Amino acid sequence: MPFDGIVTRAITHELNDQLVTGRINKIYQPTETEIIFTIRKNGRNHTLLLSIHPSYARIHLTDEKFTNPKEPPMFCMVLRKHLQSGFIEKIEQDEMERIIHLTIRNKDEIGDENRRVITLELMGKHSHLIVVDPEREMIIDSMKHISSAQNRHRSILPGQSYIAPPDQGKLNPLTLDGETFARKIDFNQGKIDRQILNLLMGVSPVVAKALAKQAYMGNSEKYQEVFDNFQNDLLNHNYAPMIQKEPKEDYHVLELVKSEEKIISFETVSEMLHSFYQGKAERDRVKGQSHDLMRFLKNERDKNERKIEKHKKTLKKAEKADEYQKKGELLTAHMHMAKLGDNSIQVVDYYEEDQPEMTIELNPNKSPSENAQQFFKQYGKLKKSKEMVVVEIEKAHEEINYLERLIQQLEQAREEDVEDIREELQDQGYMKKKQQSKKKKKKKLITPDQYVSTDGTEIFVGRNNKQNEYVTNRMANKNDVWLHAKDLPGSHVIIRSSEPSEETILEAALIAAFYSKAKLSSTVPVDYTFVKHVKKPNGAKPGYVTYDNQQTVFVTPEEDKVQEMKLKS
Repeated sequence: MPFDGIVTRAITHELNDQLVTGRINKIYQPTETEIIFTIRKNGRNHTLLLSIHPSYARIHLTDEKFTNPKEPPMFCMVLRKHLQSGFIEKIEQDEMERIIHLTIRNKDEIGDENRRVITLELMGKHSHLIVVDPEREMIIDSMKHISSAQNRHRSILPGQSYIAPPDQGKLNPLTLDGETFARKIDFNQGKIDRQILNLLMGVSPVVAKALAKQAYMGNSEKYQEVFDNFQNDLLNHNYAPMIQKEPKEDYHVLELVKSEEKIISFETVSEMLHSFYQGKAERDRVKGQSHDLMRFLKNERDKNERKIEKHKKTLKKAEKADEYQKKGELLTAHMHMAKLGDNSIQVVDYYEEDQPEMTIELNPNKSPSENAQQFFKQYGKLKKSKEMVVVEIEKAHEEINYLERLIQQLEQAREEDVEDIREELQDQGYMKKKQQSKKKKKKKLITPDQYVSTDGTEIFVGRNNKQNEYVTNRMANKNDVWLHAKDLPGSHVIIRSSEPSEETILEAALIAAFYSKAKLSSTVPVDYTFVKHVKKPNGAKPGYVTYDNQQTVFVTPEEDKVQEMKLKS
């Protein structure tokens, strides 16, 4: 379900209860499309997220932790100047549109009281976050600047008048009466859901279909009844926040659209929106931050694959080395039969059982002795190249395995993991290190993910090579149980027990499979052994280990089960 006018009404009502009269203590801008307000009310802090992301535009309370840039962007500085320490007076929706206005009372530099309005327009790729001076109806600044050349209807630039998005000519379901609604439906025309969508303000296709379905094959009285019930839920704020898992993950705030499929209910609209968007928005942020790294890693992997193909051709050529040695020895044995200027010589092949005759091509510009020496020289060269190429192919395979591990880690990385992977590539000499600032860098704590099995046993997971080495080599005891997806890039998993139950081993294996390249597979083999049987070879790449005395279990990765075991920080 898109963030339509109905969801906007539900979240506006909730935020009014939670935030009005609250004081804005802190303002951050973690990304180009997101603003975070920390608001103090009734002795506790509330974190409000406002996003104009083209796919995930939304507003709700959240407990998500964000990584903020070292230097705040200019728009964040403007917000701090005009809004920080201000009090939220009211939060209003523009009729049933996807537009929310937050009015904030504050004092300027000389102590005079003023008001500023944050206008959030939640319209997909056309979403905007605008700071408006309500007295002059003038834009102070906006997250995105839109000139008149880009939009003929209105420009969104500092100093311009604020103009609302164009009216679509729809009717407000809060003020429309049921009789008029039923009268405007043309039963002969068909496509009732499309008619409802074009008639009612703030209604998404999902809600329009649900209304049409409830009134299916009914007369005008039935349509009036369905609309009256729908309007009553809106007017009285009768919301039922839920996420529908099947057939496709979606969210709703009205019982009207509830299906018989798997449903997860929530106490508040914010909890629902936070749960639905958190992973998606974070993955999108990580994708943006790690795009250059992913491209670099894939290029390096492809480079090594091309190197292997080239070496294989050399290897194929080197297989002829013995043939050159044989020709040299046979020519030496029949030297008396050849002379300078000969193009070839017919010799007896003593190496074959039936000793057939064999023709050896010669260079007529060289003596028989020089021709023989040339064969021996070619033999030595190919033999040496074969030995070198075998070593180079092995090195390239090791390099590919290492890069594949990093690619897998980056695909499942969180924001804080990306920098660890970048630093590792710099330490390993793949990328240039950034020039160190004179300030001493604060040592970052390594914090692997922590899980708890059904019987209460602790399980730890490394999300990148730094964490993998930490949990295996430093944190784990020698008799703890270590797990890893068999023959696949993936995380190191530690069970903090020397005698875990069979159930705990399976649950830890589930986690190991989920944090591996086979995350989407139906059956994943996972090896487990004691930590004392896990070794890192000298000179091995970060995160690489060998192990023995292992046993193997087969599991099917399930995200829901993995998340249930995760210990909330």
